[in-house]
Amino acid sequence: MKKIIKILSGLLIVIAVLSVIVWQSSRNQELKVYFFDVGQGDAILIRTPSRQNIVIDGGPDNSFITKLGETLPFYDKTIDLMVLTHPHDDHLFGLIEVLKRYQVKQVLSTGVIHTTDAYLDWLKIIRDKKIPLKVAQAGQKYIFGQIELKVLYPFQDFTNQQVENLHEAMVVVQLVYGEVKIMFTGDLEEAGETEILKQYQPELHSQLIKIAHHGSTTSSNNDFLKAIAPQFAVISVGADNKFGHPSLRIIRRLEKLGIKIYRTDQAGDITAVTDNQKITIISQNSH
Repeated sequence: MKKIIKILSGLLIVIAVLSVIVWQSSRNQELKVYFFDVGQGDAILIRTPSRQNIVIDGGPDNSFITKLGETLPFYDKTIDLMVLTHPHDDHLFGLIEVLKRYQVKQVLSTGVIHTTDAYLDWLKIIRDKKIPLKVAQAGQKYIFGQIELKVLYPFQDFTNQQVENLHEAMVVVQLVYGEVKIMFTGDLEEAGETEILKQYQPELHSQLIKIAHHGSTTSSNNDFLKAIAPQFAVISVGADNKFGHPSLRIIRRLEKLGIKIYRTDQAGDITAVTDNQKITIISQNSH
């Protein structure tokens, strides 16, 4: 009898501790955006104050699934929205394993035709699991509690279209949380930046921008950066990559505009934390 009482007492203590953890979590109004160091690629997790999970791209290998497992609570196996900005492997590959291991509620992509093995596998899993797939177009909005995710680009419907340059068919989204805005640009190039400027210029200002195309000279034109006027810039890039990213020209451009730069090849994983008023940046290799 005493043994049963001890076991029940232990279970009550565990339940009480878990209840406190859940209660404290529900009171936490922080939004966290994780820019994971996955080498030469993009892999982003957004964790909302209401404990919903949004992923934007998944990097070039399976390191993203490891990062997710280390970051999310062991019991949380739900991805509320998966965004694939475009189907190049350095943004796509890691998402395949996420589809296999997590319950993904919905997917957002451009819908372009692309015939790589990774992209076809990704589409097959979505089809087999009957996950709703939405084709991105400017003007769409996704609401997650107090968070709004606005699709700024593309302007045209790329469903089942063959596109020579996939960077012209790019999902660009802006996250809005209170006074804070964060811009996610994928590998958007200058032509797309110019289109966005014409349509949205008064609304583009964001405190943080994920720099497009790993800091390549094909992106981040001066007018676009001035319109966004960010305080912080994150560059997802692999150390000593063969492309020479990020370009010194882009680094100098950001510095001239007074933008604080964080790079995954130097800082490791980068986390932006906001209470809807201001942003704090935490890097893995900060001292």
